[in-house]
Amino acid sequence: MKSLQEDIRQKEFKNVYLFYGEEAYLKQIYKKRMKEALLPDGDEMNFTFFEGKKTEPQEVIQMAQTMPFFAERRVIFLENTGFFKGQCESLPEYLSQLPEYLCMIFIEEEVDKRSRMYKAVKKSGRIVEFAKQDSDMLIRWIFGILNKEQKKITRNDMELFLTKTGTDMGNIEKELEKLLCYVLERDVITRADIEAVCTSQVSNHIFDMLRAVTEKKQQRALDLYYDLLALKEPPMRILYLLARQFNQMLQVKELEKEGYDQSAISKRLGIQPFVVKNYQKILGRYSLGQLKSAVEKCTKTEEQVKTGYLNDALSVELLLVEFSS
Repeated sequence: MKSLQEDIRQKEFKNVYLFYGEEAYLKQIYKKRMKEALLPDGDEMNFTFFEGKKTEPQEVIQMAQTMPFFAERRVIFLENTGFFKGQCESLPEYLSQLPEYLCMIFIEEEVDKRSRMYKAVKKSGRIVEFAKQDSDMLIRWIFGILNKEQKKITRNDMELFLTKTGTDMGNIEKELEKLLCYVLERDVITRADIEAVCTSQVSNHIFDMLRAVTEKKQQRALDLYYDLLALKEPPMRILYLLARQFNQMLQVKELEKEGYDQSAISKRLGIQPFVVKNYQKILGRYSLGQLKSAVEKCTKTEEQVKTGYLNDALSVELLLVEFSS
């Protein structure tokens, strides 16, 4: 991203770019910035947008060979074409001989780094991966927004906010907007404000349910499960997330046993440090054997549902009763 920022700052652009990665928010932000930088006067006459897997490479090439109309550049955006996952015969060769006036930007969800398209862009232009950001970066970003609004928040409350929102930057921005509207003229954002207006992600409901299970609060665990069903969450997705929570707890406990600290565990498992900290608060209630058994029971339950032996909603309910007894 630093190289891309430098291109925009200096207004010196490659002929072809590839944006990809899990963080959709950053992809859309830089897609907008690039369009504004490449076409500063909002020139739509020399801008073309292709979208979807039905995009024809020959149409793209035909448009690329059209000279710009009273402008320095012709700009082509191509989004989610699938060119970097499947076969695309003509474009890879064309990318090596793009005219000077042209700038092509591909925005993709997934890419195959072995594909001819990926290799062609790497050779002729710039590839930018927008990966999920770690908690330190997200916290700096949020603090930056709050500082501009002259608002303050404690580190602990910031972590609570992130457990509610998850790490998707688009969702964080929406929840921050709600929070700022709620506190109005007050300088400090409190835990009570976050609890009042921020919507918890499904994974957070799952963790609350897991915590109720570990504390043997059976009715609380079941109530949270019924809430998730009322929100139209499929029982098999709830089971998958519950199994993932137990599996992550197992991995955290194993790494703790090997002497890894919170930061190292976070990096090894690819999860946020505050998530590791939340797991560590309840890990003392489980042995390694109990965690392995929980993961195995979740897997067995999924098999029983798929083979028609158990009803999906009932199967998860029975697991929660067993785990919280």
